[in-house]
Amino acid sequence: MPRIDASLQARLHAIHDAPQGAQIAACFDLDGTLIDGFSAIAYLRNRIRHRQLGLRELSELLTFSLSHGGSDTDFHEIMEGSARRCRGMTEEALAKTWQGLFNKELARTLYPEACALVRAHLQRGHTVVIATSATRYQALPFARELGIEHILCSELEVHDGVLTGELANIPPWAAGKAEIVKRFARGHAIDLATSYAYSNGGEDVAFLETVGHPMTLNADRRLAAVARARSWPQARFTPRKHVPLVDKLRTAASYGAMASAFVGGLAWYVGGGKRQQAVNLIAGTATDFGLAAAHIELHILGEENLWAWRPAVFIINHQSQLDFVIGMNLMRRDATGVAKKEAAHVPGFGQFMQFAGMAFVDRHNTRAAINALAPAVAKLKAGLSLGIAPEGTRSYSGRLGPFKKGAFHIAMQAGVPIVPIVIRNAWEHMHRSSQWMRPGVVDIAVLPGIDVSSWKVRDLDRHIAAVRQRYIDLLDDWPDDEAALRAVTA
Repeated sequence: MPRIDASLQARLHAIHDAPQGAQIAACFDLDGTLIDGFSAIAYLRNRIRHRQLGLRELSELLTFSLSHGGSDTDFHEIMEGSARRCRGMTEEALAKTWQGLFNKELARTLYPEACALVRAHLQRGHTVVIATSATRYQALPFARELGIEHILCSELEVHDGVLTGELANIPPWAAGKAEIVKRFARGHAIDLATSYAYSNGGEDVAFLETVGHPMTLNADRRLAAVARARSWPQARFTPRKHVPLVDKLRTAASYGAMASAFVGGLAWYVGGGKRQQAVNLIAGTATDFGLAAAHIELHILGEENLWAWRPAVFIINHQSQLDFVIGMNLMRRDATGVAKKEAAHVPGFGQFMQFAGMAFVDRHNTRAAINALAPAVAKLKAGLSLGIAPEGTRSYSGRLGPFKKGAFHIAMQAGVPIVPIVIRNAWEHMHRSSQWMRPGVVDIAVLPGIDVSSWKVRDLDRHIAAVRQRYIDLLDDWPDDEAALRAVTA
């Protein structure tokens, strides 16, 4: 978890103890609340890069921004102008543009603390809603990633898949956002008196007043003053848009430390040492030094399971480039791995992967992937362990993706157990679209090995689903200590 203040911790506990059920809503503003900054800025930058932004539009936006949001009429005019400029564009093209912006730059602005609030409400079965004056195309990538079904937003008129240049509703800004939430509540049997709302902006006072449990997140001056006057809980999150210089320097030191250890291990090998011993030396020292330089600490539950089941296939949920460093640090010796073929060309890490004899898989060529895994089975039979991320791709928010079958086939063919490694929050310390590490504690749980000797291929989907469910259960309710881990894995 990120550093969380007392008011946020209290809110998470309150949600955990709150009644369950869809009659309770949790409504989240988007810009400044779920994410650090304004999503529209990314779209404007994209338009500037493609020379699509006119001086008049830029002037209108700056005037509106400098007036601290302006009036309802000002905002409506801004949205009308934005809608007009989309005339003739296909809905598919606009959705693709926003998904691309989310993947490349907006996903990393998600506040982990806000994501924790969303997950807490979803776990209680609450109706989670994004309520924003932004368009559906802006909000949809965030909703998909966080598992949020409902979006209340500014709608653009569409005819036969093409945007007409008109708004389809009154943009939910200020009092309008409060009204759209009330209409939603009437249509979905929501009890607003027991519901929750979160926002950062002074224009959302009426929106927050619609529910019984309002809370400000990263409030601006106007909203902070209202919250103090009304004794609303407030929380502030660690900024995500910009990485502090000190963290960049630590990251550079981390890469440097790992590179030095790699060179040292190679020198030892060239001097007559055995290759696997050199790999062991690099895996342990490089990651110890690298994590220490980045001020990242690993808090490991079930550490004994790293050694009790070898040789084994260690499966790791994939959140970040940091997972590779973490995986090496955990397995440390007599281990290799499987990675996508593109990883072989990552500077530094790719060279080590090749030196360590890792298998590189073409995810788009099933036959080639199967052939590439054959040496991994042989290495397991020879006594080496194997690390692999069954999701195959990194998450944008720590959310668990579907598991592919490769790791499980390998374990069955080699006759070795599967050892699940559950990483709780690596994405908070190095986002998938970032090269920079952030300091803190990464929580890890290593579960007991799973015997696959009696598994049949025809039942593999069921077995994989059961293993994946262990990850989901653990991520939803993280154990506080070793005793709690043993209780849930017994």
